[in-house]
Amino acid sequence: MSTLSQLKPASLWQLFEKICSIPHPSKHEQKISLWIQDWAQELGLAIKEDAVGNLFIKKPATAGMEDRKGIILQAHMDMVPQKNNDTDHDFITDPIKPYIIESGDWVTAEGTTLGADNGVGLASALAVLASDDIPHGPLEVLVTIDEEAGMTGAFGLEAGWLDGDILINTDSEQEGEVYMGCAGGIDGNATFTLTLEDVPSDYQAFNLSISGLKGGHSGVDIHTGRANANKLLVRFLLNASIDFDIKLTELNGGSLRNAIPREANASFVVAKEKVDALKTALADYLTTISANLAAIETDIDMLLISPEDFEQCWTKSTQAAILRALNACPNGVIRMSDDIEGIVETSLNLGVIHTRGSKLNAMVLIRSLHDDGRLETERMVQSVFELAGASVVFSGAYPGWKPNTDSAIMQTVRDTYESIFHKVPEVMVIHAGLECGLFKTAYPHWDMVSIGPTIKFPHSPDEKIEISTVEQYWQLLVAVLANIPKK
Repeated sequence: MSTLSQLKPASLWQLFEKICSIPHPSKHEQKISLWIQDWAQELGLAIKEDAVGNLFIKKPATAGMEDRKGIILQAHMDMVPQKNNDTDHDFITDPIKPYIIESGDWVTAEGTTLGADNGVGLASALAVLASDDIPHGPLEVLVTIDEEAGMTGAFGLEAGWLDGDILINTDSEQEGEVYMGCAGGIDGNATFTLTLEDVPSDYQAFNLSISGLKGGHSGVDIHTGRANANKLLVRFLLNASIDFDIKLTELNGGSLRNAIPREANASFVVAKEKVDALKTALADYLTTISANLAAIETDIDMLLISPEDFEQCWTKSTQAAILRALNACPNGVIRMSDDIEGIVETSLNLGVIHTRGSKLNAMVLIRSLHDDGRLETERMVQSVFELAGASVVFSGAYPGWKPNTDSAIMQTVRDTYESIFHKVPEVMVIHAGLECGLFKTAYPHWDMVSIGPTIKFPHSPDEKIEISTVEQYWQLLVAVLANIPKK
């Protein structure tokens, strides 16, 4: 018997362990989708799939609960694929390897994201479907695709597939908090055309990397002070281009716009007589940022190696425009909410920089609780990059989930939580992109709430889930199902 299967509630953990064994990164959910469909059919449950790949599973009410309002449990089937640089892992083919941390309090994964976001929520919904002793009214489970990389499933959800009136989203990440609203967002992509010239004959080639940063979720972790690898590397490169006339050949960093970048690297050439001074400046820079960020980032490393020679490099004007724009691009918290204490209103993450052929792309994710904050930040980003000669495109905008202070299901969850744990949960708005805002487009009448166990450092290889809170979340979910009001 595996270690996870011994945890409580056993049915949930066993299902989560199975989910971990099936590769399911965003955009590659086919295997997990087929497994869910086979699993549901084996249990004799009605299951359908829509045109975009969302799954719908129905289960009749338990005896005596037929008169309750229909409830929908919702989770997404994809996970964020992030791994440590020294971890050999293919997310398309390899299983996640979860294990219990030595203290016995947390579950994490070997060198990769765990996928507890939102695998545990999915496991909980399936566990309810599989149970024959959990009272509930008419029950539906909605499993969406591609939440993490574009909310494709939520965007594609059409009216008429679901009958319920109440939706419980299982994608929250803090036990004791009940979410009744979330931020909206939009993707931004700036594209530079690279102009190249021959590398001078007396220049030496180098590759510079930065690693060891914590990274994390670009929404819920954006206010924590975690450093952005792209921003740190660009800062040094800009200084080095001014002080030592380095000439870049390539710049890459981050892998997902919704994850705070943990690693970045650049290739460049520099005059041989300036190499020693450059190395001294790099050592000083590393010392400075390590000291300045010591309270948050404890393992920053910068490595300078000399690779094979390069034939071409960026022109001076191209390099100046790109580095200045990336350095000036806003990043992190833009504004805190005036209405909800301690909640970020608007933020931006410079998540990805990559060089491909004659183009360099910079990808950002803007989040905001309201459209005006998002639009203001869009224009800031657009101004910075267009002044530098880049073309800028925004896409994939999704709405926030506006809080409903009169929500009946929120009150039910609040009261149920208090009756079980003898304390009042915090009812909050989260600075992350839950799918609930998009659901309102097709199902404006839905009364929605979001709950979940405590997950730390999602979207990074440090992701871990607190074992005790999974059992608390399960207790709450089961009790809420029993307390759903009558039609």
